[in-house]
Amino acid sequence: MTDVAEALAQIARGAEEILLQEELKTRLESGRVLRVKAGFDPTAPDLHLGHTVLLNKLRQFQDLGHECIFLIGDFTGMIGDPTGKSTTRPPLSRDEVIENARTYEQQIYKILDPEKTLVMFNSSWMSEMRAADLIALAARHTVARMLEREDFHKRYANGQPIAIHEFLYPLIQGYDSVALRADVELGGTDQKFNLLVGRELQRHYGQAPQVVLTMPLLEGLDGVQKMSKSLGNYVGIDEPPEEMFGKLMSISDELMWRYFELLSFRPVSEIERLRRAVSQEGLNPRDVKYELAGEIVGRFHGPEAARRAREAFIARFQKGALPEELPEVELNAPQGLPIANLLKAAGLTASTSEALRLIRQGAVRIDGERLEDPRRLIAAGTEHVYQVGKRRFARVRIAA
Repeated sequence: MTDVAEALAQIARGAEEILLQEELKTRLESGRVLRVKAGFDPTAPDLHLGHTVLLNKLRQFQDLGHECIFLIGDFTGMIGDPTGKSTTRPPLSRDEVIENARTYEQQIYKILDPEKTLVMFNSSWMSEMRAADLIALAARHTVARMLEREDFHKRYANGQPIAIHEFLYPLIQGYDSVALRADVELGGTDQKFNLLVGRELQRHYGQAPQVVLTMPLLEGLDGVQKMSKSLGNYVGIDEPPEEMFGKLMSISDELMWRYFELLSFRPVSEIERLRRAVSQEGLNPRDVKYELAGEIVGRFHGPEAARRAREAFIARFQKGALPEELPEVELNAPQGLPIANLLKAAGLTASTSEALRLIRQGAVRIDGERLEDPRRLIAAGTEHVYQVGKRRFARVRIAA
């Protein structure tokens, strides 16, 4: 097995929190194969890139030689996860849960190694649990402890109803860890309370408590809310390559680095090199975004599909946005030019102050991508198409 320090560094990459890291280190040092669990409620038929943050981490554990359990919460899915909700979620029907679970099984092997993946359904043990067993499980936790959970606390304080069955959700998720004798459980930061319930229940049942590893929640294409199909800000892993590529190219320059951190398999050192090239050397963020989109599309559809998606994206932009006669301008600036100075020198704005104002209004694009940084330095030796408003275009080259 990989050196423990190296394994810990790999596992910790991108993680929000590991509770407790010393426990994880001890288990890794034991040399035994760990049982690593991540649960997914089949509440929608398709997985998106937000789900892959956990799937990628599971794959890392697999590559380190551990057994990974992809747990489909078909029983808990009929309750509806109350995490982060201000109202009671309507439960899914059994038929909806089964159909969604079937599509999950078809999609996860785009990331996970099928030879090292154990797919389980928590109905396997929960459906056999008698009413007396469920009451005994509920006795392991108090209402006061449940109300420590932020979303329950807010709803209680605001006089919003909390159904009794919603308290069962974290208990059942925690009991899943008991049934599976999990060594490690992964979840989003919003799942921390539920994961810690798993630790407590394992202690009650005489097991060593699992290590809890939380991963950040991936923001959707809007850069604000968690990626979600219901919000329409998602990238599905089964979407056509061109659609996936176009969606990834639409994210902001700032969000691009977040996606690199949580979705890319590139070494951290390489991502930092790209960041420096953008901030200090004038590398166009669009070119880096091409690399991100190509990597992710290639992961799910293959490198040839990623290449074709990139070509289609460029052709679509050029055909739909550029005028037939495009002015060409060459500027002599061996040290590069601030974007506002470039726009004035190219005749696209009357002054640098006008250029700055239009950038702040979102009216300036470089190669079809909206410019957000008014302090952007354009490096010498580069050539791009600049657009100001709807009608002012120029292809500008800065001579080195």
